Amino acid sequence: MKTIAIIGSGSWGVALGTYLARLGNKIKIWSFLEEEKDLINNEKKCKFLPNLKIPENIYCSTDFEEVIKDSDFILHVTPSKFTRSTFKEYKKYVGNKPIIICSKGFEKDTLKTLDEVILDEMPTAKVGALSGPSHAEEVAQAIPTVLVIASEDEKIREEVQNTFMSAEMRIYTSDDLKGVELGGALKNIIAFCAGVSAGVGLGDNTFAALITRGLGELARLGVALGGKKETFYGLSGLGDLIVTCLSEHSRNRKAGKLIGQGKTLEEAKKEVGMVIESIDNIDVAYELSKKYDIEVPIIDVAYEIIYNNLDAKEAVKRLMTRSKKDENE
Repeated sequence: MKTIAIIGSGSWGVALGTYLARLGNKIKIWSFLEEEKDLINNEKKCKFLPNLKIPENIYCSTDFEEVIKDSDFILHVTPSKFTRSTFKEYKKYVGNKPIIICSKGFEKDTLKTLDEVILDEMPTAKVGALSGPSHAEEVAQAIPTVLVIASEDEKIREEVQNTFMSAEMRIYTSDDLKGVELGGALKNIIAFCAGVSAGVGLGDNTFAALITRGLGELARLGVALGGKKETFYGLSGLGDLIVTCLSEHSRNRKAGKLIGQGKTLEEAKKEVGMVIESIDNIDVAYELSKKYDIEVPIIDVAYEIIYNNLDAKEAVKRLMTRSKKDENE
């Protein structure tokens, strides 16, 4: 059994910790907030997963050193926009411990993926990324889930696969760290658009077209950014795209649905009540598509809806009346 440090006490960090604790591992979670630490330690509850009873072999602390000391590896599970600032605070305790990125997104100011952010701060870091179709609510309930661990380091892939594998969770491996990270970050934008589609009352035909054409955009942009095309048709691309676009658990879909129903961005953020990664990532994807000259019409209209108040129904019309194309364009 392992001792595992989890940086971040949100729903995903707690769900992963709960799953790993059930397998007998010793789990130490770092929280930014004293009240979340106390709730986890004293009441064995998580405010984001109200029906969950947290196992006894999970301990929470606001002290990085206490959490990371003696751990076998680190799961980094903070919102993407806090990755650099948080890592700056705990990198002195990392040593040779692998850092597994479980967050999905970009750094807005630099347009960098999260592995690039970690390696900026610590060039010697051993990095991996865990991704795939996985809602925290379901992992916490032991519903069967399949994920992929990506790293250029075979030992990291093997260690994470061996630690996580059970009848509740199956783990595949990949050496395409960039592709796995990009799939997880970019699919949130299409999920936001799926929510907009639902919010304006469109149907299954539209939804299927959105997922299919959206996947094409993810793959085109992802390959330009260094990922392998086949990765985007795997768990961290197509798999994560399907679950995030379909599910009412998805905060990205929920935010889009609220905006499609006429709510403002601020109203949507308030109602969702948690970090909405797609909102932070749409402008990054938009900027990257322009930098690499990649055509991404769905991402373009998502950007216009968020930043230039484009009406959702007008966005649909704009997509439907684009110039004629071959399907592979």
